[in-house]
Amino acid sequence: MSGTLTILGTGPGAEGLIVPEADAALAQATDALGYIPYLRRLAPRAGLRLHESDNREELDRARHAIALAQAGGRVVVVSSGDPGVFAMAAAVFEVLEDLAPQTHPEIAVIPGITAMLAAAARIGAPLGHDFCAINLSDNLKPAETIRHRIRHAALGGFAMGFYNPRSASRPDGFARALDVLRETCEPERIVIFARAVSTPQEEITVTTLAEARDTMADMRTVVLVGNPETRRIAGKGRDWVYTPRSWPAL
Repeated sequence: MSGTLTILGTGPGAEGLIVPEADAALAQATDALGYIPYLRRLAPRAGLRLHESDNREELDRARHAIALAQAGGRVVVVSSGDPGVFAMAAAVFEVLEDLAPQTHPEIAVIPGITAMLAAAARIGAPLGHDFCAINLSDNLKPAETIRHRIRHAALGGFAMGFYNPRSASRPDGFARALDVLRETCEPERIVIFARAVSTPQEEITVTTLAEARDTMADMRTVVLVGNPETRRIAGKGRDWVYTPRSWPAL
C-alpha cells in the first residue's frame, strides 16, 4: 500500500512563520526526514520517527523518503525556508524522474517563507521591483557560473538575494561575489546582511557596497543587494529600505 510524501518548509526560524498546512502535515506524519539542524527544530511526539542526515546527502534522503512512502508511511521531507528554493523539493523530483510513474507515492509540496522574504520584510521592501535569488555555494555549479549570473543580474538592474554566502569550507566565495558587484555597481548600492532572521540571534545590518565586507556574512546570513533605485529612509526610531515599484523612463 502506497503512503504519502509531503515536502515542506519550516520557514526562516520562528515557529509562528511555519504555515498552517505544514504544521498539519507534521502533526499527521509517521516519518520526518531532513538535515540534522532542521529536524531538531521539530517538537518530538509519540508516533513520529525522525531520520536525520547530514548536508550534501539530499539524493539519498530523497530515495529514503520515497521508499518509506512506498511502504505506506505518511512521510514528510523537511527543509528550512521554502522547500522549492535551493532545498529538497528538486532533489525528490530528481529521484522520482527515474522511477516508474505507477510506483510513485502521493506527493504534495507545501510552500514556506524563505529567509530572503523574511529578511526583506524585516527591513521594509527592498525587493519591491524585479529581483532574483542566487545561491553562492559552488558545490553543485561552477564558481564561474555564479560570477556570470551575479554580473548579468547587476547589469540588468535586478535586486539580488544571496544564499549560502560564506562557510568554513568556502571562505572566499562571497569575497569574489563582492568583487563582481564592485565591477558593475556604484559604491553607494545598498547591501543588507540579515543573519538568523526571526530567531533570538537575529542581526540586521544595512550598509553600502563600498563598506560591505565578506566577513559580515556566514552560512546563517542571507544578503540582499538593492537595485540602483533602492533607497534608505528614516523612520520613527529606525531606518527602512525600499525599492520603488516603478523604473525610471529611458
